[in-house]
Amino acid sequence: MPRLFSAYVIVDWSAASKPTTGADSIWIGVLKRDIRFRMAFESFNPATRAEAETRLNAILDDLKKRGERALVGFDFPLGFPRGFAAALSLPGEQPWRATWDQLNKMVKDKADNTNNRFGVGSEINRRMTGGPFPFWGCPPKDALTTLQPKRTREHGPGDLPEYRHADLAAKGAASIWKLYYNGSVGGQAILGIPFVRRLKLTRGEEAIRAWPFETGFKTLTEADLAGVEAVVAEVYPSMLKPQGAPGEVKDLTQVRTTAEHFARLDEANKLAPLFGPPKGTAADIVLDAEREEGWILGAGGY
Repeated sequence: MPRLFSAYVIVDWSAASKPTTGADSIWIGVLKRDIRFRMAFESFNPATRAEAETRLNAILDDLKKRGERALVGFDFPLGFPRGFAAALSLPGEQPWRATWDQLNKMVKDKADNTNNRFGVGSEINRRMTGGPFPFWGCPPKDALTTLQPKRTREHGPGDLPEYRHADLAAKGAASIWKLYYNGSVGGQAILGIPFVRRLKLTRGEEAIRAWPFETGFKTLTEADLAGVEAVVAEVYPSMLKPQGAPGEVKDLTQVRTTAEHFARLDEANKLAPLFGPPKGTAADIVLDAEREEGWILGAGGY
């Protein structure tokens, strides 16, 4: 069986409010064939999300010209816990897409990285519960009655789940409701989902497929990806416990080792099954992943 992909692009995202490079900023790692057809790695460290968007489109343009399909992994959730779209009374038959469209309407992310992620979390809290829940975490200066620096209460039986099924399968993944502090992914998802949505619209709905929403939560085949330029997936580099070279920035280590990991699996025909659920996964969990929550590539199956 041939490999599903010929290039592996891993994006370590950032919700920073000002231009920044180095540690805790955006890193894009690209593993692709060089002119001698050997796998070669290169990395980019754009200072802003706007620069990252330009760079990623240029990378995909180059791969398209070469006729090479890419796996593009982002280290933030592409979906929210089950029930999110219904709690906001979002329209449509596809909760994941309704959520993407809603975030796109709400998010303001300027070229200098100035953004309103805390305002978006606060407004969603207001619409859902009228208080500072379920989103939490912000600098004290950004605190509002509907968004507080610290968590105000635990999730109860009548609330949306604190974690997605994939977060639990990945063991150690943070809750999307946490918007600030170390290890938070909520702010990254709020700013990242509109970015991925634009990528799809810019390059064509059929050319960029979001896994598992548009591909199905199943083992992928070459036939499934006919005419597809890239598959976008959520990745969680910490699952691989990457080891860096001396002095290497942790974020760079993560994008490099994650790209190499998926390339090795693909070469051995072991990547395709990771696009399906782990053995024994209940049917309702598969449905939640496909319709709204998404999944972390490899979670529960490494």
